[in-house]
Parts: sequence; structure tokens; C-alpha cells
Amino acid sequence: MKVTSQIFLSAFVLMQLSCFTSKITAQKNNKIKVYTTAENTKLKLSLSNDLISKNNTTQQKTSTVSITVNPEKTDQTFLGIGGAITDASAEVFAKLSPKKQQEFLNAYYDKNKGIGYTLARTNIHSCDFSSDSYTYVSEGDKELKTFNIDHDRKYRIPLIKRAIETAGGKLTLFVSPWSPPAFMKDNNDILHGGVLLPEFASAWALYYAKFIKEYEKEGIPIWGMTVQNEPMAKQRWESCIYTPEAERDFLKNHLGPTLEKEGLASKNVIIWDHNRGEMLTKRANLVFSDPEVSKYAWGIGFHWYETWNGGPPQFESVAKVHEAFPNKKLLFTEGCIEKFDASKYQFWGNAERYGINMIHDFNNGTVGWTDWNILLDQNGGPNHVGNFCFAPIHADTTKDELIYTPMYYYIGHFSKFIRPNAKRVLETISDKSLLSTSFKNSDGQLITVVMNKSEKEVVYSLENQTGKTTITIPAHAIQTIVY
Repeated sequence: MKVTSQIFLSAFVLMQLSCFTSKITAQKNNKIKVYTTAENTKLKLSLSNDLISKNNTTQQKTSTVSITVNPEKTDQTFLGIGGAITDASAEVFAKLSPKKQQEFLNAYYDKNKGIGYTLARTNIHSCDFSSDSYTYVSEGDKELKTFNIDHDRKYRIPLIKRAIETAGGKLTLFVSPWSPPAFMKDNNDILHGGVLLPEFASAWALYYAKFIKEYEKEGIPIWGMTVQNEPMAKQRWESCIYTPEAERDFLKNHLGPTLEKEGLASKNVIIWDHNRGEMLTKRANLVFSDPEVSKYAWGIGFHWYETWNGGPPQFESVAKVHEAFPNKKLLFTEGCIEKFDASKYQFWGNAERYGINMIHDFNNGTVGWTDWNILLDQNGGPNHVGNFCFAPIHADTTKDELIYTPMYYYIGHFSKFIRPNAKRVLETISDKSLLSTSFKNSDGQLITVVMNKSEKEVVYSLENQTGKTTITIPAHAIQTIVY
């Protein structure tokens, strides 16, 4: 009788534990939130927990794909997501009514009302997305006695200040030059490539320092800089060519020491700032393997335009740099949809290009992701050489309207939920029909972004140490799961 009682008691305890475990799992499942953006629906970063399968047998769906997240295994620390505040963006912003200006700022920089950008890039004097070419010094002023940033005080600086304010007082801002002044180059032209003349290397390095100091006097902290935008591209707009050796030597002998001398050694310097391509063999190996120059380099930046020659995105290049130099950081510094066409504002493939690139880049070790112009007008500009492009948000300045493209929402599935200092969490996915990446925020919250670029809805299971949840993702959709 005593044995029978013990068996009964043990069974009862096990049953209670089972019920307790089920309740805990259910509670955790109840805390899961699913946000969805999907083509041909009204879902735009919409809370959509109805896409979670119910636990009863009549409504439970069978998953065809499993995503298993292991929060105990982590990789890179997340820096942020944002976009470039160019002259073009600032000039278009200035044409909006005060009401639309505030709507725009909230849309990007307010983490509750918008998608919570925390990262930004801006240009050191003019780039193609400026209304004209300009510099901060008089032509021929090697000593930089005439240096001033009055040009930027009209449009760009006011917008950056308001962006910082809307973001809660902090925005990680890095800066990039497109070309030295014409007199510093061998072609005597701020456009069309050319190279920096050796006799102006020290003056050009000081130019960066002066720019940073002037912006910081305006109350705009500068986190870092790239050495040169697209140093291998001779463009019809502002551009300058640096061979790998030339960039290494400029950083080693001029820019790095100048930043130290000017009290700016804490600024983060990013090399390359060009397409993924051969960035390991053409830049990273040369710079990061040399201790005398590597000490000045925080990491390497890259763009996505390697597809211009018709080939696929070279995501493996990012992975190779991360593997070879795990202590150096990888930052996506620019990408946009080229060749503006107003009839394609809502073209879903543009958004999917963002989702594909962001997921692969993060899974290969990238710490942050920077879109190109945050705002352009109804013509894809202004751009002083006619290089018109798309932005996630456009403004029709004739109607005082903002046009939100699907790209805006796809970016938001990352930027709104993955916050600075998050750690990327390793995961496995059973089928390539879906793409996925996962992060763990500093408060312990897990974020998984799932993308379905197929024509059919997919049922998948999301698993971690607390249990399994079955979720349906519509065709041509992206989801963020918060749990």
C-alpha cells in the first residue's frame, strides 16, 4: 500500500510539474509579439499576433520550416541603423510645412512613433546629392585659413540637430568626404576622380579635423569618419581615387597622426567605404595586418553596388573579413535603389532588396547598417549631376506630401526593434525558403526578423530554450518577432 501511495504521489507531482511547465510556456508564448509587413495587404509594421497558431489541435498548423535560436551563443555587438543626412535631404526637408517636417522626423527618429534610427552619415562638403559643388575653403588656401562651414548652417546642420533631438538626444554620426578641393588634386577638379597630391596630404588631413571641430561647436557630436567615399570609382561627380597603398599611407602618415595631434584620437576611422567585392584582399589585409596603421582603423565600411556589373551581391566578402579580423568592425555605409522612377514608389522588389542585404550582412558580422539619403523629392533629387535615386521616404514638395515606400517599413523591421548594444544571436534555419537573423537586446529581449520572398505563405516554427511557437508569414512579407 505504501509503494502504491508513493507511485500515485510521484505521478501526481509529475502531472503538476507538467501543467506548471505548460503554463510557463503559454505565458511566454503570450508575451510574443509578431509584427508584419506584407505585399498586397494593409500590414505595415502591424502587430499581427493572429498569425501565431493557436495551441488547440483544430487551429494548430504544421510548420514546414524551423528556426532555432540559441541565445547563449552570440557574435557581434550591434551599433545601429540609420541613413545619410545629405544636402539633398536637408534641402527637401526645408521645403516641407512644419507639420510635415515633424511627421518626417518622428517617422525616422522616434522609436515609438517611428522606426527609431540611431545611426547617421553626412558628407564633408559637397557630394552628388548636393545642389552644387562647394568646399569650406577658398581655392588655393593650403593653410585652411578661410575654413568655415557657413554653407551647412542653412539646411544641413538644422536638420541634423532636429534629428538628434527627436532621437532622444543621441545619434551616432559619421562623416565622409567625396573629394578634396580641386587645388589639392592632380586633375585640378573636384569631380571626375583624380588623386590627392602628396604636397596637400597634411592639409587634407587637417581639413577632416577642422570639420569635426566646427560641427561639434554646433552641438553635433561626430562619432567617426570614413577616409574616402568609394576610393576606386572615377565618377562624374565628386570623387577621388586611392589605391590600397595610398589609403594606407594617408591614414598612417597623415590622417591618424593629425587626429591625435588635434585631440581627436577617439574618433573612429573606417577604411574602404566602397563595394563589398574584394575588400579583404584589396584593403583589409593591407591595412589591418600593419600594426602601425591598424591602430588608427576602427573597421571597414562597404556598399552594395557590386551588383552593377550584373553579378550577385558578394556577401561572402563580409564573412571573410569578419573571420580574418574578428576584432575589427564591419559597417554598411551606403546603399540605395538606383535609377529613380516615380512609377515604382511601391515596387515591392526594392524593399526585398533591403531585407535580403540586411539579413545577410548582419549574419556575416556587420555591426551597423546605413541607408543612403533619408529623404529625396518627387524627382529623386536634388542631385547636381542628375544621378537621381530612390529614398525610403520621398516628398512631393508641390503638394507638401510624404510618400512612404515599402523600403521604409522593411528597414523598420530591424531598426525599431534591434537596439544599440544588442548582441547577434546564433541561429539555425532548416530551409532556405526563408531568411532570418536574431539579436538579443541589452535588456534580454530577443528579436528575430524573418523574411519570405516567395509567392506563397510559409508556416514556420520559432524555437528557443523556452519553447516553440508556430507562425505563418504571408507571401512577400517580413516579420519581426519580439519575445
